[in-house]
Amino acid sequence: MYPILWPFAVHLFAVLALIAGILVLSRFLGETHRQRATGEPYESGTVISGSAQLPVDAKFYLIAVFFVIFDLETLFIMAWALGVREAGWIGYVEAVVFIGVLLAGLVYLWRVGALHVGASTDKGSVP
Repeated sequence: MYPILWPFAVHLFAVLALIAGILVLSRFLGETHRQRATGEPYESGTVISGSAQLPVDAKFYLIAVFFVIFDLETLFIMAWALGVREAGWIGYVEAVVFIGVLLAGLVYLWRVGALHVGASTDKGSVP
C-alpha cells in the first residue's frame, strides 16, 4: 500500500545527524568572546551611535517599488518563455501585449521624471 520509505528515513536521519554534529562541534570548537562590547550591535565594525530611525528620502522607496514591479514582470516573461510551445501564437500575442504595457509604463515613468533619483534637491518630495 505505501511505498518503501526507508531511503527517505535514512536521508532524514543523516541530515539531522549532520545538523546536530555541526552545532555540537561549533559549540565546542568555536571561539567565545566575553568582552565588554561583544553583545552590542555594530555595522561593519563600527559601533552604532545615534538613532536607527533616520528619515529616508521617498525616492529610494520608489526605486525599490520599480525594481520589485519590473522584477516580477521579468518572472512572468520567463514563465511564458518556458511554455512558449504550448502557448502557441495566442500566447505570443499576449506576451507582446504584456511587454508593450511594460514599455508604456516605463516610458511614462521616464517622462514624469520618476527614474531621476538625484535630479531634485528637495528632500522628501515625490516626483
